[in-house]
Amino acid sequence: MNICIKAICFLFFSVLFSKNLSAQNTIRISGIAVDDIIDSPVEAATVYVSFKKDSTLLDYSLTDVNGKFNIELKKTSEEVIFSISDELVGEFQREFKNLSEDIDLGKIKLKPFISLEGIVITGAPPIRIKNDTLEFNAASFKVRPDANVETLLKQLPGVDIDEDGKITVNGKEVNQILVNGKPFFDNDGKIALQNLPAEIINKVQITDTKSKKEELAKEKSSSNEATINFTIDQEKNKGIMLKLLAGYGTEDRYESSMMFNHFKGNARLSVLASSNNINSVGFSMNEIFDNMSGGRSRSIYTSDNGSFGVNGMNFGGGNGITQSHLGGINYADTFGKDIDFNGSYFYTQTDTKNNNFSRQENLMPDGTFITESRNQTRNQSFNHNLSTSFEVKIDSTSTIWLEPKYSYNKSKSSSIFDKFTVNENEDLLNKSIGNVESENLTQNFSNSLSYFKSFANKSQISFDFSNKNRKYSSDEKNNSNTYFYQTNDADDLRNQLSKRRNFEDTYDLELEFQMKLSDTLKIGLGSEYSYKNIQNAIHTFDFNEVSGTYSSENDLLSSEIFSELNSVNPYLSLNLNKKKFYFNLNAGVEFLHQKNDGNYRSQDYRLNQDQISPAISFNSNYKLFERGSIYLNYSYKSRFATAEQLLAIEDISNPLFTRIGNPDLDAIKEHSLYIGVNNYNFQAKTGYNIYLGGTFEETSVVDYRIVDDNFKTTATYENVDGNYIIWGGININKSFTKGKSKFRMGGGLSSSHTYRQGFVDAQIYESRNYSLRPRINLNWELDKILTLNPSYSLNYQLSNYTNYRIDKRDNVQHTFKLETTNYWPKNFVFGNDFSYTYNSNISEGFKKDFFLWNASLAYNFWKDQLTFKVKVYDILGENTGSKRTISETQILDVENDVLKRYLMFSLGYKFDQFGGKKKRSGSRFMIFD
Repeated sequence: MNICIKAICFLFFSVLFSKNLSAQNTIRISGIAVDDIIDSPVEAATVYVSFKKDSTLLDYSLTDVNGKFNIELKKTSEEVIFSISDELVGEFQREFKNLSEDIDLGKIKLKPFISLEGIVITGAPPIRIKNDTLEFNAASFKVRPDANVETLLKQLPGVDIDEDGKITVNGKEVNQILVNGKPFFDNDGKIALQNLPAEIINKVQITDTKSKKEELAKEKSSSNEATINFTIDQEKNKGIMLKLLAGYGTEDRYESSMMFNHFKGNARLSVLASSNNINSVGFSMNEIFDNMSGGRSRSIYTSDNGSFGVNGMNFGGGNGITQSHLGGINYADTFGKDIDFNGSYFYTQTDTKNNNFSRQENLMPDGTFITESRNQTRNQSFNHNLSTSFEVKIDSTSTIWLEPKYSYNKSKSSSIFDKFTVNENEDLLNKSIGNVESENLTQNFSNSLSYFKSFANKSQISFDFSNKNRKYSSDEKNNSNTYFYQTNDADDLRNQLSKRRNFEDTYDLELEFQMKLSDTLKIGLGSEYSYKNIQNAIHTFDFNEVSGTYSSENDLLSSEIFSELNSVNPYLSLNLNKKKFYFNLNAGVEFLHQKNDGNYRSQDYRLNQDQISPAISFNSNYKLFERGSIYLNYSYKSRFATAEQLLAIEDISNPLFTRIGNPDLDAIKEHSLYIGVNNYNFQAKTGYNIYLGGTFEETSVVDYRIVDDNFKTTATYENVDGNYIIWGGININKSFTKGKSKFRMGGGLSSSHTYRQGFVDAQIYESRNYSLRPRINLNWELDKILTLNPSYSLNYQLSNYTNYRIDKRDNVQHTFKLETTNYWPKNFVFGNDFSYTYNSNISEGFKKDFFLWNASLAYNFWKDQLTFKVKVYDILGENTGSKRTISETQILDVENDVLKRYLMFSLGYKFDQFGGKKKRSGSRFMIFD
């Protein structure tokens, strides 16, 4: 650990030293940009300096609210061009023979866009602000040849990608990534980031994420999240890209993948396929580690526990080792001028095996008891997923949006388990052994339909309809024995087949009419209607020794529950949209009716509920700076408990845990609040965001548990008032360039506090959980030859308890990571990922700390079309899947199977052709349009 700390300190002081040293070799250009016609300051104009000989960008900035700029540059003896550009006002350019001393240009008048005699026009400015869109010119940000879009994104000011793969822009989290305005397989952009080459991108456009209703109505976004849209260069929007990869290694580890893209104007066809047994989606195509789980691509594709996902689908079962096969196709096109289409189909097949060991400390008012469990599991799944979207422009005033989706999932699982429970004196309380096998089938169909129309009097009408339909069936065989040691209660011996059949249908409808009272104020009248129907049935059959079949229905383990919910919410909306201030209010009254029916042991259960409650939400933001705002959102919602929570039907499917509903439960009432501030200073290249949010449960539903002498739990539900969670944090980032070195520094601090009440052994308890998560990360790039990226994070968790034998529990997890990439000598790429993780208070028997070191060496040849790689995962052989979780009722330590050390050899092939011209002359492929 001391070595890690010394490494961070060395890098930190190296950055400071290089900054002070290079300050002696820099000059400043300053001045004030004004409008030539009205002589007023021009805010957010782009200021940039480039070499005259090849237009290479030296540096850039934006003018502030007073039109002032101050840009710092390295001294140079070469000719440069200084430019200021504003899309609405105009531009200014001046040549300098060299940069040897500070330059004060004073007041600069921007003139309309005309070609200036004797001046070489340097092309588009590196950055522009167009209304609410921040636009980067991709050509201004140089990346290595064959770099992917993610690498380009990391070069942009204000963009931060943390170690978990979360992307933020000027403090806003990115939740949607598009290519030419359309999803590239998936909205979250995982595939586009890793697979599209940066060289085909023309612009990177960043806007606030809009709902479909806001998008169609051309309204300002009410979201606190951001969308990134990559536009493809017109010259390269006609061609193909092909990537192939195959690899095999020790321990029979293998990987293979294929990605094909064809672009032609508005049409785009993409096909992908993969197969591997290293817990990966399989088509990351990372230039260093490819699909290696635990490598630097893990943050985007896989989690530490082995699960991974794409397009809203999760694979891998969450833990263990997964073998997966995947195939997918995506097609996007524009038909005529009025219809935009986007469609994707995926097929995935996974097989996950895992060995799980857990130790659970259960908290009681008068003591604790420990449950230890070992499970050997296998989960197989076969998935089909189809998603499409259509946008039809009926005329200049009306548009229809349609988005149908369908998924089919068939799965098989098996589990062999052995667990026991002891008290504080290590007396055996109960023990369970057995195996469970199940086959499941889930079908989901959903659809969204939006219609928008505007009228000549500036009023508008919108209509939204959505449905979600789900069918689930499961056949589960349970052969288990549970033994009790503290009383004379009969042991629970089971050999049963349970058949579950669940149906859920949800339909939502909204109609709103808005009238424009002024250029900035709109008032609306609307209504929402929601209908939900849920049917859950389980029939359990005991094994009949005579017939040798599961034919004897067990009434104690069979039940049927039905629930029907109707909700009507008429509301009034107010929308104020000024240049610097946005406010939207929805206030209405919600009429709720829920009908719950059930049948258990030949007895009917029925409970009807009616409620009238307010439904209020508002969101607002105020533009404090050119690229900064303050946000305030609030909502209040009331809902009924579920039928399972309300109907007094026993669920004894778990021999050690019985659940029964409570018909006297009140409705759940929640208040949610969020406040955030973000800003990015383009002159200082520094950004930050501060946020605070929380949920206050005016009334909530919690467990009411009673534990008997065998430590078998019987639970129902009760209402409590006053549970809440508060969370907040701050993130900062800064970037600067010194000579041939680029530096990016980021850090953050997030925290949360949760207060929960509940009942254990018929006594009320209180728990207060506190978490603190500071992090820091640095990135140093030396002339596209070497990159170093060290990071450190700490996760501290403390829980204080009232009315338990123990008064507190805590845990600290330290994680240090160091990523290095070396691009020298030519055609070689050498990458290392090193991490160290330490858990302070994990239980005995679980490993407290471990090192994970992965390395890769790649060699590009045959005109860079072929890449041979040697990769080693977990060089030290210390990877482990241990984790501690602290909650209000238990402390859980878990260990799952993880990938261990293996060596992988792989060969990759790349072929690109754009605009009818082959990128690499050595290709033997011919493409005809």
